[in-house]
Amino acid sequence: MDNRTYIADSQIDLSAVAQSNNPLDAAATNGNGTVAKKPSPVRDKWGKDVEFMLSCIAYSVGFGNVWKFPYTALKNGGGAFLIPYLVVLFLVGRPIYYLEMVMGQFSSRGVVKIYDLSPAMRGIGVGQSIAMFIVMTYYTPILAITFRYLVASFSAVLPWAKCDPSWPNCVDSDFVGQIVNNASIKPRASAELYFQNSVMHQNASLYEGLGLPDWKLVLCLLFAWLCVATILIKGIKSSGKASYFLAIFPYVIILILFVHACTLDGAFNGIKFFLTPQWDQLLNVTVWYEAVTQCFFSLSVCFGGIIAYASFNNFSNNVYKDAIIISWLDTFTSIIAGCIVFGVTGNLAYVTEQQDIQAVVKSGAGLTFMTYPDAIAKFDWLPQLFSALFFLMLFIVGLGSNLGVTTSIVTAIKDQCPELKNWQVVSAVAVAGFSFGIVYLTPGGMHLLDILDYYGAKYVTLTFAVLELATLAWIYGVDRICRDIKFMLGIETSLFWRICWGVVTPLVTVAILLLSFIDYEAFVVPVGYNVLGWFIYIVAVLQLPGWALYAITRSSSKTIDSWWGSLKKSFYPLPEWGPEDVPTRLRYQEEVEQHEATVPRDRSLMDVFKRKLLS
Repeated sequence: MDNRTYIADSQIDLSAVAQSNNPLDAAATNGNGTVAKKPSPVRDKWGKDVEFMLSCIAYSVGFGNVWKFPYTALKNGGGAFLIPYLVVLFLVGRPIYYLEMVMGQFSSRGVVKIYDLSPAMRGIGVGQSIAMFIVMTYYTPILAITFRYLVASFSAVLPWAKCDPSWPNCVDSDFVGQIVNNASIKPRASAELYFQNSVMHQNASLYEGLGLPDWKLVLCLLFAWLCVATILIKGIKSSGKASYFLAIFPYVIILILFVHACTLDGAFNGIKFFLTPQWDQLLNVTVWYEAVTQCFFSLSVCFGGIIAYASFNNFSNNVYKDAIIISWLDTFTSIIAGCIVFGVTGNLAYVTEQQDIQAVVKSGAGLTFMTYPDAIAKFDWLPQLFSALFFLMLFIVGLGSNLGVTTSIVTAIKDQCPELKNWQVVSAVAVAGFSFGIVYLTPGGMHLLDILDYYGAKYVTLTFAVLELATLAWIYGVDRICRDIKFMLGIETSLFWRICWGVVTPLVTVAILLLSFIDYEAFVVPVGYNVLGWFIYIVAVLQLPGWALYAITRSSSKTIDSWWGSLKKSFYPLPEWGPEDVPTRLRYQEEVEQHEATVPRDRSLMDVFKRKLLS
């Protein structure tokens, strides 16, 4: 596919631009001096460049760093998992992160409108927005549960430290020592039963239905959404100001918790267990699969949030530096969070005289809301303080991530409907998010969360990640991306980035997607829930052919030749594609025309490969 821009249908007269004092007026003037269309309003910008970097840190560092990374590393070889994870970060995570930053900043467009670069592929952005909406609906309920625990931390006695008389076979979480059990039923810690019975009123499975939500959690959900809406209601400038607190303050708490965790009895054994490599796991394909998946969801790439945040950047902001700093900081945070969690877990194993540390660790939300509270309840000194610090940190990093998720959706809507006020879009998204979020706070809600996360987030995101990379690297072209970077930042792109964008990263992503389908197992739930999951996936994927057909038919006529021309044209950038600033965009379009005039005609696939990747 040639990476040319069709501008013949909407030529912009340079003299008209020169005579106009208003660049928006110039943007709306075509070659014959008439008004072509109503101009889009100028996009809001970050107050300072550092606010963009801090917001990306707050967005990328979230729940996945605190609970998913430590457990995934433990399950896949401990310290040996760090080796494939760092390799994947270097070859997949960071290149995608940098690529999305570049494209968002260059075009000043969100995840849907960015496909002005290839209108036939606009369904990718719509599909990613569907995935982001699914994530948004369950992310805030987890934030609500976190806030519930934060409030409970200020009790005179931690409520999960003691058993309720109605809980059978329960052991107080503040009990220090080995539990001798001669019964056939294994005793359960009060922290585990508190989460399941008092907080979630959790059903054993979805065969028991969803049930009704707990009113306390609904109020916590309302509070969480009020926090999100308050920060976003005035646009990107207000969220930029909040980023100073959301990105920096959690590290103050993380440092306190890390120092305290290292001083606990048995902490070294837990951290050693977390970091000690099991070298035989390096040859396990599953470990590499988990490393790529963790990298995707830890950095939050291919969801649309990075593109949305970068679209509010100044045109010349050094996103290369930001991408390097944020990707390494995200990995560092995951490792430190793992040391904190397993330091505390090591102490839990020590005080309960449990030899197998893995036996006291639970996966996912259980690690955060069961294992960690159980360990905190056993602290000798001020368990309420460290509980409050931990859940405050978790609430802040979760809030920062949720702002990025919500901003992506708000940006996608405003790009398509610029006449809407920011507060209107934010309010509508918040109301929708709150309404859908209530279902996750029901007794069966956590089981439903796993299903929708699996189909609506994981599968949809990996599928569109493949399509996004194919579109940017081979339809738009790595060569054109590199020229755009040179035009925007004045720097040459090295062969490393070209090879990653064009070959390595797409192939790895395709392999991971195929492995995820090969390893597919339906959930053991009523069949309707698996059907719902596949329905969401299919609806998201069908956005691609649907929007492609719309782009083709929008300008085609009844003749076959014209239809074929419209098909090809729908894969090329729109006439208005380029930088937001009109004089800059006109200069850019001149450079594109000059370059295309010198490009020789491709005679073979190898010529296409060389031109797209190396020219």
